[in-house]
Amino acid sequence: MGSDRLFQLMELQQETPNDPFLLFAIAKEYEGLKDDQEALHYYQQVLDQDPSYVGVFYHLAKLYERQNAFLEAMDVYTQGISVAQKLNDQHALAELKNAKVNLELEL
Repeated sequence: MGSDRLFQLMELQQETPNDPFLLFAIAKEYEGLKDDQEALHYYQQVLDQDPSYVGVFYHLAKLYERQNAFLEAMDVYTQGISVAQKLNDQHALAELKNAKVNLELEL
């Protein structure tokens, strides 16, 4: 698999397959290994399991940006902003708004 940490996370996932934190950690490991397709798959699983897992939106949108999928990135930022507002998570809200504005300025 390329990473001892990824192997350990995959073993943990066998015990708790729907744990959004583990799915997120696996996505980050795949991202670090430059396997964007697997990272995207696991980020999507996080949202499938917990649509209010606010931490995933920034990372998923950045992944889309790296793939030049700017419309998808904008959509994910917008979704994340909505979730952060509902959760009253000011830190995530500021981070997502800032990233979205930066992308808008680049386009």
